[in-house]
Amino acid sequence: MRLFRLWAAAAPLILVACGSKPGAATSLAYYETYDPRSLDPALSTDVPTGEMVSYVFDGLTAFDVNGRLLPGLADRWTIGRDGQRYVFHLRPGVRFHDGRPLKATDVRASFLRVLDPASTGGRAWPLYPIAGAQAYAARAATEVRGIQVLGDTAVAFDLTEPLAVFPKFLAMPVVAIVPAPAPADLAAHPVGTGPWRFVAWQHDDYLLFAKNPGYWGGPPLADTLSVRIIPEPLTQAAELEAGRLSAVEVPFGEGARWRAQRPDWLQGKPALRVIYVALNTRRGPLTDVRVRQAINYAVNVPEILRTVWDGRGVVARGAIPPLLAGADTSRVGYEFDPAKARQLLAGAGYPGGFAIQLWRSSSNVVLGRVALAVQADLERVGIRVELVDRDASSQRQAARSGKADMALLDWWADYPDADNFLFPLFYSGNFGPGGNYAFYRDPITDSLILRARRTADDPARTALYRRIDERVYRAAPWLYLWFPVDLWAKHPKVQGWEFPVISNGQRWTGVRRLP
Repeated sequence: MRLFRLWAAAAPLILVACGSKPGAATSLAYYETYDPRSLDPALSTDVPTGEMVSYVFDGLTAFDVNGRLLPGLADRWTIGRDGQRYVFHLRPGVRFHDGRPLKATDVRASFLRVLDPASTGGRAWPLYPIAGAQAYAARAATEVRGIQVLGDTAVAFDLTEPLAVFPKFLAMPVVAIVPAPAPADLAAHPVGTGPWRFVAWQHDDYLLFAKNPGYWGGPPLADTLSVRIIPEPLTQAAELEAGRLSAVEVPFGEGARWRAQRPDWLQGKPALRVIYVALNTRRGPLTDVRVRQAINYAVNVPEILRTVWDGRGVVARGAIPPLLAGADTSRVGYEFDPAKARQLLAGAGYPGGFAIQLWRSSSNVVLGRVALAVQADLERVGIRVELVDRDASSQRQAARSGKADMALLDWWADYPDADNFLFPLFYSGNFGPGGNYAFYRDPITDSLILRARRTADDPARTALYRRIDERVYRAAPWLYLWFPVDLWAKHPKVQGWEFPVISNGQRWTGVRRLP
């Protein structure tokens, strides 16, 4: 058996409010653009809920601000030789905010609660690799045979097949650990083991948390954390400049002003997100790889990135974001070459081009401008693009059902691993609703993806990720656009703050504000 013990110290992100006086209680101030759905981990289907859950609760594992895996309530775990059995050992001495000690039975009860259709928010899939979990979720079984409590201090999970990224699944907010039995009002008055205790929630206005002085990872540096609900980006930025917020994402279109006026306030890093156009490989001319490659050569991606996206991105030469293992930033890409595009189109039998539809979301103004720029570039090589505007859900449905020729989309990471950008997006078993909106099918790619998922050795798995990404890139199931670069501003009196690449990677424990 292989023993995994991660000793890295967490470096959480904390947003601090201004106005604290020396010797006075210190406060931090963050924001969300809309109210959380709930404070119950089992109902964690949106970013605000996931972030609030991460303050109050812990998972067996955790992420740091750069998406690295850390120990959480489990301080170590072992993996069986077959790669299918995981045993997680709980930290000693951990207590819930109400004083109850953490036990292995709490882990089992929390996971059954997530899988129970009566209490879940529909995001139970991180637990589906456990043997019997899907049957329990479908009410076809009364127990989950793959969960075994080993005394008070350890829990074993037997998986249906080897899955190297399983510990990362257990860092997601939906599988955070709650006390058993769970309080009836957990969704509004949460009780966890996390660094912050719940104090108050004024819906659509603010949430307030107080530090947990007995937190196993050490208490937060600040006394309280408030989270305000501020829908408008320009208002968020104004509140930061007025000293009433500690950090905000710089509003789109405001990047130049902030770079000119407050460059020392800024932080930027590539997001775990990709912007792309799915090319339906089962429809018309798009069935020919030469046509799909021609589309990539025909579009001036760097220019669109500069003029439409405020330059806040890294041109994509694959589907794996630059911060993740397996990304290849040196890969030779599809450079802007209209002559090459016309040559490929002629070779595919379309010397005069063809007509095609590009579906875009009518609610996203900036992506709408990207679609217009793509349309103009393709027109120059003879591809006549009709833009189809629909609301976001209708556009996604058209892509999922295979109705759309092309669809302008983005993909956000659920967990920080290249698997999350390869398995859902290119594995043939995930056509449509599973994420493979290009309906890309390649038996060799499928085999490599499954092999990577079963490979526990990190360097070997990274090499497989790079190989898969290269193979798919040359098949061009997408028009590859860019990986957005998140741009945030923090108040200069804030120390120790860094924004996370994954939403629950910032838990506000290690940030302080200078007087």
